[in-house]
Formats: sequence, structure tokens, C-alpha cells
Amino acid sequence: MRFAFSQVDVFTNRAGYGNPLAVVHGAAALDGARMQHFANWTNLSETGFLLPPDSPEADYKVRIFTPHAELPFAGHPTLGSCHAWLAAGGVPKGDFIVQQCGVGLVRIKRDGTRLAFAAPDAEQSEVPPELLARIAAVLGVAETEILAARQLSHRAPGWTGVLLKDRETVLALKPDFAAMGELEIGVVAPSPGGPADFEVRAFVNDVGGEDPVTGSLNAGLARWLIPAGLAPACYVAAQGTALGREGRVFVAHDERDFWIGGESVEVISGSLAL
Repeated sequence: MRFAFSQVDVFTNRAGYGNPLAVVHGAAALDGARMQHFANWTNLSETGFLLPPDSPEADYKVRIFTPHAELPFAGHPTLGSCHAWLAAGGVPKGDFIVQQCGVGLVRIKRDGTRLAFAAPDAEQSEVPPELLARIAAVLGVAETEILAARQLSHRAPGWTGVLLKDRETVLALKPDFAAMGELEIGVVAPSPGGPADFEVRAFVNDVGGEDPVTGSLNAGLARWLIPAGLAPACYVAAQGTALGREGRVFVAHDERDFWIGGESVEVISGSLAL
């Protein structure tokens, strides 16, 4: 069978400088095993499969796979899949685009040339002292250099957010990935005079060590930093700098939602034989 195919670069308007996503259109004929096999073959951090929605409220459904497992939600596949769906002629039913995925319905809005998703709810908690000590050792910093930390979700293992003093410290990190194991560590620091308000890095072994630009992490960071008074209600985060990328994540908090946005650009389009 042949399927329409897109490869989209997310959180950038410059091809090759964001986080790539493979998108398979009209994938209803594929079962989960075939989706997983193809996602493993692409070897990208995520692959999205577009399907007709089951919910009457949704505009489309997406199943998201890493090379190793299916995810209920992820940020850059949400924006990239939506970009691909719109580019293929998708028309939303209402003012928002409504995506159906493993966590339920996710609202997406258009903001000029950017798309932004309303971050799903996630319960956060304090970081236990023994975990904080392990994270400091993995990052190669003293515990006293960690200004604050937060467990950003209870999804196992889930992102742990770490606040450091400045952009230079974040970019100088050389984590011990063997010691990191199953941990998912997101590091953030203010970046006065830099290309954005904050610098972010995401360390997770499941994507080969460091993820270029991470929507779910930035959503968790926003839910932590803004209510804690550590970030303003609207800001821009740079991510991917250490990998030669120029990811930009646009964060905004209103009375109801935390919006995580960015631009996307189609890099490859055509047909796929599966």
C-alpha cells in the first residue's frame, strides 16, 4: 500500500534547524505493529500517523511513536502533525483545531505563522533529595548550582526540570548518559542578552541522549516556572543550540491555558510504500 508522506521540521522556520517529524497520512489501514516498525525504521525521535477521529469533536486523530514505543502525547509531533494535516487540506470544524490522541482531545490554535497547543494537565511534585543528588551527579554540577528543581509529571519516568543560573552553564553541560539511565532531565536557565529569554536542553536516552526541541518538556517547564514567579506569562525559549539547531518555543499563559507554540516547515513530501 502507498500512503502520502511528509517530513516536517518543528519549532523552526528554517529547514534543518528544528526537530524533525515523520508524518504518515491516511494511516487507518495500518495496525499498531506496522506503525511501530516504521517508526523504528525512520529512527527519528517520533513519527505521527494521521487517522480519522473517533470523537465527533476532533478534527483528526494522531498516533505517536518513538522508535521503541507509542506515546499518549508529545509536543513536537502535535504541532508537526497539525501542520502536515493543514498543509494536506485539512479544515477545522471550529475556531480551534482539535487533535485526538492518547491523552484525549488537545486544542491547537493558529497564531500568525505559528501553531500553539494547549498543554494537557500534568500533576507536578517536589524532587526527592536522593533524586536531586543523582541528577546533579549526572549533569556534573554541584547540588548547590541547582537553583530549583521540579518533578514535572508523574508519567514514569517523567521529566524532571532543573533550573541553573545562566545560559553558559546550560550549554557547557556534558551529562553522563550511562549514569542517567531511565531519567528524563530538562535543564533551563535565564538567558539575558541571548537569542531568547531562556535556554533549554532536554536529556533522555530514549532519543539518543539529547532531544533537539521538546514541546512536552517546555509545557512542563511553563507550568512550573510561570506560577512560581520564575518566568513571565509570555516568553521565548531557545533549544537545540548545543546540537547546532535553532529551536524556538513560544510560551504564553492566559487565564485558562498554557500555550506552547512554534513554527514548522515541510522538508520532504511524497508517497510511501508500506
